[in-house]
Amino acid sequence: MPRIIAVTHGTDGDVMPFVRLGAELRGRGHEVTLITHAHYRAAASGLDFAAIDTAEQYARHQADTAQLMDTRGGLGWLGFYERNGLFEQLAFEVKAIAERHDPGRTVLVGRHTSALSVRFAAELLKCPVAWVAVSPIQVMGARLAAHMYSTELAAGFQSVRDDLGLPPITDWYGYFAGATMDIGLWPHWFDRAGAKSPARFELAGFAVPDAVSRGAFSPDVVADHPVLISGGTGRMLNEAFYLSALKAVDGLPAVVVTPYPELLPTPLPEGVRWFDRLPFDQVVPKVRAVVHHGGIGTLTRALMAGTPQLVLADGADRPDNAARLAKLGLAKWLPPGKWPEAGEHLRELLASGEQPAAPEDLDPSAGITRTAALIASLLDPPRPSRPVLTESQREALRRHLKRGSR
Repeated sequence: MPRIIAVTHGTDGDVMPFVRLGAELRGRGHEVTLITHAHYRAAASGLDFAAIDTAEQYARHQADTAQLMDTRGGLGWLGFYERNGLFEQLAFEVKAIAERHDPGRTVLVGRHTSALSVRFAAELLKCPVAWVAVSPIQVMGARLAAHMYSTELAAGFQSVRDDLGLPPITDWYGYFAGATMDIGLWPHWFDRAGAKSPARFELAGFAVPDAVSRGAFSPDVVADHPVLISGGTGRMLNEAFYLSALKAVDGLPAVVVTPYPELLPTPLPEGVRWFDRLPFDQVVPKVRAVVHHGGIGTLTRALMAGTPQLVLADGADRPDNAARLAKLGLAKWLPPGKWPEAGEHLRELLASGEQPAAPEDLDPSAGITRTAALIASLLDPPRPSRPVLTESQREALRRHLKRGSR
């Protein structure tokens, strides 16, 4: 049976698309292994699962990501990698891949940029590999990431490669373009709204999250049609986000969803309720608006529901995601310097009464089904190429055919 081995890192927006992709590939008859954080073991039920950490290690890692938003700290990515044992984790991932590899019947799949283990393992095992980007910024930031990998993190990566018997990487930017296939989890219309992806990328469409609700849901949560505030499931967030969002909804009923209540003021403003998690597929269609950080999962869910959205974006892929939506008239967005104006913009958004129309090709399953088909195609046997003959070989062939026709 063909085997797919996938590696990803991060929070829901980075991991859940791979969980859904794994389920889709398993339904197509493939054996699927997901290598990621222990936190997602239950969500990946039914897949072969290898945890790269413990729940406690994941919590510490997420807490540490907050410092990456502070450009004044000077702690850097090398310190982050060393504190969290990420070079050792990289070596563990390659080992886990190698143990599950079935020669000639395996495809490796990894989150673009972070899942270097699938690239190293593909070199070692001589098998095809797909790098999957969950947002355009991962493609746009390739040159910057390549610079960081070739300077600040180079020694750590090369130490892992030395142990594997792999040669040094002399051109990291070229290496980034060296996967068998590159896939983007967004549609062409979203790509055209900003910097376009390189031609080698296959754009599969959005992987809309929460296709199946997780957890119980009471209709009382949205009975008064609140504003939904969400900063995603990660800690890599501007510390002013929740304060700015809560100030913006002043006087309006609101629900704020975050697994990190310590990021919120105590007590919460009157009329605001906190939840650690809600099933967004049920909640988002019934709220007045969504005020969020610009994560691609949240914005696609709001687009699917036709719910107005105000994006307070800072860091990572979020400003680029927000700017693309704003250019298309699908959302309002504000950079941090304008967050004090968020309340005014939210009320304008609500007063307009306009529901943003989702693009016609916003199919919630398209990104996953298309990506699964693309990955499965890498298992197809290559078509034999026509041999390139020299002139003397062609002449000999002509003589042979002529003799055979007599």
